[in-house]
Amino acid sequence: MKLFRIGFCIAQLALAVGAIGQTSPGDVAVDVPFAFSAAGKNFAAGHYVVARQNDMIKIFNRQTQGAYLPTHGTLRTNSDGTKLVFHHYGDTYFLSEVWVTGNTSGQQLFPSRAEREFKARQAEMELAVVRPAR
Repeated sequence: MKLFRIGFCIAQLALAVGAIGQTSPGDVAVDVPFAFSAAGKNFAAGHYVVARQNDMIKIFNRQTQGAYLPTHGTLRTNSDGTKLVFHHYGDTYFLSEVWVTGNTSGQQLFPSRAEREFKARQAEMELAVVRPAR
């Protein structure tokens, strides 16, 4: 009986680990070549999956369980593809928007305190766009 329980636990663990690696339609898988911040959380450069979940996005990679970040909807006039938009101040990047091909609506993150401080100092802001590899 004890061996059965151990085997059952191992099988459940294997299923849970397999489910973590799966993505759903509409999820964005992208390689971000720089460290960035989103909603006050810091992320290292690397491969990320961004999934929309109601008024939030979940961003995660293989090393972390991920983070849920609050967003609000935003619109654009035409769909110019899947992309992540970052605000770039000096050497600091802030995730700003998430867009998915075929949608004219996207998700916009609320500016963090650090980004609001850059804006208050009237620091020069550039846009950085990261698109998924084809």
